[in-house]
Amino acid sequence: MFAAPVTEAPSPAEGASAHPQSPRRSALALTGAGIVVVLLAVLSTFIGVSDVSPLSLLEGGPDGKAAQLLVVSRLPRTLALVLTGVSMSIVGLIMQMLVRNKFVEPSTTGTAESAALGLLVVTIFAPTLPLFGKMVVAAIFALAGTGLFLLILRRIPVRSIVLVPLVGIMLGGVIGAVTTFFAYRLDLLQTLGTWMTGDFSGILRGRYELLWIALAMTVIAWIAADRFTVVGLGQEFTTNLGLHYGRVLALGLTIVAVVTAIVVVTAGVIPFLGLIVPNIVSIARGDNVRRSIPWVAVLGAGFVLACDILGRLIRFPYEIPLGIVVGVIGSALFLYLLLRRPARAH
Repeated sequence: MFAAPVTEAPSPAEGASAHPQSPRRSALALTGAGIVVVLLAVLSTFIGVSDVSPLSLLEGGPDGKAAQLLVVSRLPRTLALVLTGVSMSIVGLIMQMLVRNKFVEPSTTGTAESAALGLLVVTIFAPTLPLFGKMVVAAIFALAGTGLFLLILRRIPVRSIVLVPLVGIMLGGVIGAVTTFFAYRLDLLQTLGTWMTGDFSGILRGRYELLWIALAMTVIAWIAADRFTVVGLGQEFTTNLGLHYGRVLALGLTIVAVVTAIVVVTAGVIPFLGLIVPNIVSIARGDNVRRSIPWVAVLGAGFVLACDILGRLIRFPYEIPLGIVVGVIGSALFLYLLLRRPARAH
């Protein structure tokens, strides 16, 4: 199995909260954050060109146009946003623990680009394959791309906390270039663009249900959180504690690959989401994975909902794709985190 590279671990000031809260205060804070996410979800549901408001729902009744639009489009979109925010944020947290680097996530390790390449292969050779089959192929390619990233890191003698994501971004650029070349030659650039730009405007009932599988995978990640924490301390330490390093690493990479593939198949690539949210939680709450996962899930859902609302209101009634809004905000926060943390090589 692939061995996770050893990179710089966060310092105590970076990895732990300076003022830890009591369990009761922490639970109250998490509940408050959850209420904010619910309010954002309700607001997102009622924003759009068509009139779907509580008044229109009451006037039209259960068979009215507003009620049908709510069930067919608005609710599925809101659920897809929440599920994507939760799953991709937790996947980013897992990846950071496995690779032992705070600046990695599926869009900075070539995982998302590999999933898109898998979708292109399916489109070329098996265009009639059901959506679930496309997800399986994309997950296999995503797992292979992540494994290639780890193999490349093992061959780099000197690594810093900044070099690791740069290697992943370059690998993703190469894979993306290969994908773009074949898409151009086969007149599939427009199709490729829908995969590489996260857009939830086309989400309808019957088109988002695979994201429940992503949620199930994140539940598995929460159950195995302590094992991922141990694996993040290194192979020798994991073995001394009696855990099978390769199996835990394989489980983590499989969760990352499957969730990434599902999100890419359903809505496209959402860059920097799995990087920004876990880092914010780490700064505020520390690096305990089990305690961090609920916060990462809530903050991830809230961040995605807020960016989606922003993208729908900036040029109303037109809409900016979610992937662009998250990419702009996420890249700015990424640069801030790079400048905030010292980049010392081992």
